[in-house]
Amino acid sequence: MSSHSSNPGGASRVRRRALLGTAVLAMLLALAGLAAYLTRDSRAPAKAPVQRPSSPPTSSSAVTPSGPPTVITRPRALPVPPRTTDPITFGKAAAAALWSYDTRAYPQAELRRALHAWLTPEAKYADAASVDRGIPLAVLWKEMAANGQFATATVNEGHFPNAFTRALQEDPGAITQAYVYAVTVSGKQAIAWKGSPVGGAESRSTTLAVQCRPNQPCALAGVMPSVAP
Repeated sequence: MSSHSSNPGGASRVRRRALLGTAVLAMLLALAGLAAYLTRDSRAPAKAPVQRPSSPPTSSSAVTPSGPPTVITRPRALPVPPRTTDPITFGKAAAAALWSYDTRAYPQAELRRALHAWLTPEAKYADAASVDRGIPLAVLWKEMAANGQFATATVNEGHFPNAFTRALQEDPGAITQAYVYAVTVSGKQAIAWKGSPVGGAESRSTTLAVQCRPNQPCALAGVMPSVAP
């Protein structure tokens, strides 16, 4: 019986197909991923770590702004959603709201209610759990409040992720069911507390799902689990 030799050409074709598949997946990431995200099963919320006042934040790599920074939060004020039909404008405001808090001015539950008011009223697309993951737990909030901790946000830029833009160009009608846009926002979060009024700042980036139906104000659908460039 003759032995079979390896087939480099076949292996090369397999590699090419794998690379092509990867490229296609990258192109469709935003729309397909967004669709899967919006039709997800309910998940148990997991809390993101929150910086404690005893450990001031360190500066991370700087985000290159596309224009002059826009400061759109102020201490002591609960976040109120803007009335806009522009998903990027809304996304920037939502990111700033999610990066801001003031334990001196209101309890954790009040901030949670205020952020939930940003969510779309369409229950099918509203992911409250993804918003809650960015809010300090009630026990931690009390500890932070004892130290007078607060955070403000500076938004540098917002844009549609590259994969989302490409996928939308390929299939413009794909968005017309839910009218949910992926918006990536970059900026900085500054945290301060008693005895450290200056505190420290670190770069932040997040990708949000923003619903903007025609002739209706935009609303937040949720916070994506990873940042899309």
